[in-house]
Amino acid sequence: MADLEELYREIILDHYRSPRNRGELDSPPAHRVEGFNPLCGDEVVVSMMVEDGKLADLKIAGSGCSISQSSASLMSAAVKGKPVGEVRRLISTFKGMMSIHEASLEGDGHPESNGTNGAEVVAGEPEEIDLDKLGELAALQGVVKFPVRIKCATLSWNALAQGLDEVAAQAS
Repeated sequence: MADLEELYREIILDHYRSPRNRGELDSPPAHRVEGFNPLCGDEVVVSMMVEDGKLADLKIAGSGCSISQSSASLMSAAVKGKPVGEVRRLISTFKGMMSIHEASLEGDGHPESNGTNGAEVVAGEPEEIDLDKLGELAALQGVVKFPVRIKCATLSWNALAQGLDEVAAQAS
């Protein structure tokens, strides 16, 4: 298990040191969304191009801790070029992975587990997450051990979801 944790740490550090899809697309025509975590000062800017039902291009900008920045990089690599429906399922799966631990913490007296991590927690049994299907994104599963850092990991994912919602609303 220690070897797996070390591998996950290396993946996170690699994406922090050498972020993928860094920069901004011209807006317009790209759609731009900003996310901010007032608890720690993390900032993210997601600029995206949705064409023919696909997330055709995506760039990430901003600043913050290694968790927020590596999560944004990992996210961009995982979703760029994918159909919007697949991107939305991946957002849901990732946020589910970030909320499983919180659901088990509720009522345990931890002040950090106040249900405000930015992920939707579905009542009932937590959905089983297939970490193999998540690929490198599984490296972020260790964040759930530190509930105060969950907002860092989900910041870019929430911005992406907001952006997709805004693009869909503009199209209708």
